[in-house]
Formats: sequence, C-alpha cells, structure tokens
Amino acid sequence: MAGFKIGDRVNFLSSTGGGKVTKIIDSRMVMVEIEDGFEVPCLISDLVIDYRSQPARQQQIVDVVQKEIKEKELLQQRQEEDARHGGLRRFAKEAEKEGVYLAFVPHEQQWLLTGAMDVMLVNHTPYEMLYTFTVKEPDQFVNVDYGQMEKYEKVVVETISREDLEYWCNGIVQAVFTKDSSDMVLLPLNAPFSLRTNRFFKEGSYLMSGILGEKAVMVCLSELIALKSGEADLMKIAKEGIGSNAPKKDLVKQEAPIDKHRTTPGEATVDLHIAELVENIAGLSSHDMFQIQMDYFRKMLESAIAAEYSKVTFIHGVGNGVLKNAIIEELKKYKNTENRMASIAKFGVGAIDVVIKDKEIKN
Repeated sequence: MAGFKIGDRVNFLSSTGGGKVTKIIDSRMVMVEIEDGFEVPCLISDLVIDYRSQPARQQQIVDVVQKEIKEKELLQQRQEEDARHGGLRRFAKEAEKEGVYLAFVPHEQQWLLTGAMDVMLVNHTPYEMLYTFTVKEPDQFVNVDYGQMEKYEKVVVETISREDLEYWCNGIVQAVFTKDSSDMVLLPLNAPFSLRTNRFFKEGSYLMSGILGEKAVMVCLSELIALKSGEADLMKIAKEGIGSNAPKKDLVKQEAPIDKHRTTPGEATVDLHIAELVENIAGLSSHDMFQIQMDYFRKMLESAIAAEYSKVTFIHGVGNGVLKNAIIEELKKYKNTENRMASIAKFGVGAIDVVIKDKEIKN
C-alpha cells in the first residue's frame, strides 16, 4: 500500500493541499483528515507522503539514497579495478621466461612512437603477488599503486602520455609471493628500474611480447629462477636459527656494475648504442663516441667476469661494422672467453654473445 500508515502526512497529487492519514480502508483507499478537520476518502494513487513534515521518514529516505549511491560507487570501483587486470598468453609460441616484468605498451600498435601508452606490471609466475609500485621524484619516493595480482596476470598501473614518460622511468617495484601450497618460498622482490626516455622514441625498442600479444618496451625485473636462488640460504637460516653460533654467510652480494643489465642469473644484455650511454651527444665526434662505447664494453665485460657471469650479450648495432670488429679484436685479450652471433630472432644481426668460462680477466 505504497508504505502509507496511520498518522502519515500526505499531499494530494491532483490538487493543492493535503492532510493526515487516519484510516486504511483497503489496498486502494485511505481516509485523510484535511486542514478544516473533515475526513475524506482518497485513492492511494493520488497521494504522496510529505517527508518534510516527518523528519524520521525523511532521514530514512536520505539513508536509503546514500546507501544506493555508496553501493554504486563501490560497484564502479570494482568494475574499474577489474578492467585494469587481465590474463597473460601463457602458452604463446615465443612467451617470455617466467618472472616479473615492467612493460610500456602503446595504445596505437601501428604508430608506436605517438599516442598514449599503458604502464603495466606483469606477474608471469605461478604465484599470487602482493606489490607496491613506487616512482622516484627529485627529493622523495611516491607510491603510485599497490595491490594483489593473481598468477599469470597483468595490471595496468597507469595510462600515460608521452609527456609523462620521464616521471615513470625511475622507480622501484617491491613484491612478496604466496601460494596455497608449494615446495619452496620465494625471495621478496626488490627491483629498482631506470630507463632513458630516448629509448621510447626508437621503433626498435618496441618488441613483440609473447605473453602480452602486443609490441612493448619490456623490462625484466626478475626471472622466477632468480627468486628461487636464495632457497638454500633461507633453509639454512631456518635450520640453524638466527643468532646461532654457526658461521654467518653474507646473503647479499655487493652490487656489481654489470648487475643493472642482468636478465637472468649469470646472464646480462648490454646495449652499446651511444644514446643508451650518454644523455647528450652534442659536441662528440665519431671517435669520441667510439671510445665511450669501447670503454663501457670493457667495464661491463670485466665486471661480468669478476661477478662470475656466464654470458653477456652486447648489442652493437649494424652500422658499418667498426664497433663489432673492435669488440671481436678486444676479446682476443681476454682468456677463457668465446664469442658468437647472438639470437637473430631476438636481436637481428646487431648483437654478439660473449661466453665466459671462468673469472680470469686477461693476460
């Protein structure tokens, strides 16, 4: 009966005025006492409750409306959050190795150097991941996103314009991993990243990602095997106990220069393009740039040997072959290294693999 009860103040819809409900006649009619004291029968369909004269009923309506608004806001938030997440193409023909990746994916796949792009975090592991995504500002670190990711899932951290790229090129991703049941516990992820903005303005930087199914600038924050590498140390700590008299092992190695180029445990990829090594080439001659490239090659190779890496891929580009030939000649000075052409499918003909047999540096 439209919620009417005895005592309700009502207004007429078909005429001015109103009154108070004094009796419920049936499902269609009630008696209303009008202003001059007379009682008249009225159709319920011709009445509306005067909430202004009934604060309690008015508040009830306000509460209902506010609840509906809140529910709609929560639903919209859930829908927006769901829209940020998506599954990976796990069984793609050329899927990346399992691990955690940072990806910059242009919206316009035909025009890679223009338009908006998505900053994505990719959990290509069989573990759920709790993460924080922090960017580095001049005088502070700012957390821009946090949350939970399912196994084999991607999440869009932010959609950005090209003008915003510099803000998103330096930061750190931290994460812990969990699984209902597993034969091991993964190490926490603590992965700083630093990219040069000019990288995003070269079409060659955008490679087809097997797990995303789109071209993107992909940064491997850590492969899954690297997160498992501390398992023996963790088991040793659990067995011997903190503070025991057993000899303590330094679980954290001092970072080597080559480590910022690490792609998998014991392997690294170093891009020797001059734009990756210096911010501004203005005033540099061809000889100057060649010397910078060779100096960086020697520094990274010797760092890799000292850090007991097994392989380093140096991207020298195609060009006229001067840098490539110089690298091959320089490698003759290093004992126990071999070189070969790197994967053409991945790097074209512009890269060389240096395989390191042991950590002896040179003659």
